[in-house]
Amino acid sequence: MWYREYYHFPKSRPRVAKGGIKAQSKGGNFGKSWWARRWLAVLESFNLGGRLSRGRSYARGGQVLSIDIEEGRVHAKVQGSRPKPYEVEIKVKPLTKAQWQAVANALSRQALFAAKLLAGEMPQEIEQVFEEVKIPLFPKTDRDLATDCSCPDWSNPCKHVAAVYCLLGEEFDRDPFLIFKLRGQSREALVKSLGKNHQKSPLKKAKAAQEAPTTAEKTVEPLPSQPEEFWRGAALPEDFFGPVERPPVTAALPKRLGAFPFWRGEERFLDALEPIYRSASERGLKVHVGERDS
Repeated sequence: MWYREYYHFPKSRPRVAKGGIKAQSKGGNFGKSWWARRWLAVLESFNLGGRLSRGRSYARGGQVLSIDIEEGRVHAKVQGSRPKPYEVEIKVKPLTKAQWQAVANALSRQALFAAKLLAGEMPQEIEQVFEEVKIPLFPKTDRDLATDCSCPDWSNPCKHVAAVYCLLGEEFDRDPFLIFKLRGQSREALVKSLGKNHQKSPLKKAKAAQEAPTTAEKTVEPLPSQPEEFWRGAALPEDFFGPVERPPVTAALPKRLGAFPFWRGEERFLDALEPIYRSASERGLKVHVGERDS
């Protein structure tokens, strides 16, 4: 029938995208943390069907060229079958100021939650706090998400939007507070709201405990009071370096920092860094003992 032909779009193959953002996760999951899995579970509950599957393929193939995240809004460019990349926009229904204040009041009464938020961690039970004040942290229905794409596909969300959904799931692993930003408030603004209640809640104790100097900080030797003595220096003790050996963990600091946001390389960011760190450790050890490279 004519209307079926009119609304039917033949299968198209996307153009090769250069320098696109490639998913770093392996297997079928996009994200390992509970909040990343929760985000993807919410999307799957919207019955996106094959569109989410095709979106995964686009995300793994590097078809997403850019992603810009603002409070309550995501703008992305996705390379499809046409020369000009498609413009994708995702709007997440933000919470009102009154709702965020109710959340801040509830979190202020939980010292553990306050301490973890100040330390940059997302407490796993935080969703329960939102539920207690009857405010959803994650979108409940597809009406909480408004999506738009410049592609000719009439289905909404299309595979281009789904690809951005998947990459956002990975980004949740790196930045757990992204869900706050999508709901209309940054982590800094939430922590500031918590700080306003510090006289009424256990937050003051939690913050004071976090800011208290550690044992290592107490034992740090202060700088000399005389500038000349500092710049002139003194002879180094023979055991100044202590035992010099290869680090037990390769690229320990980047591993603590987590995945690079929206990585574009052909291989995973840490996989690319580890050989460099390993080689640098070996050469550094040779320099220390006075060996020369052949």
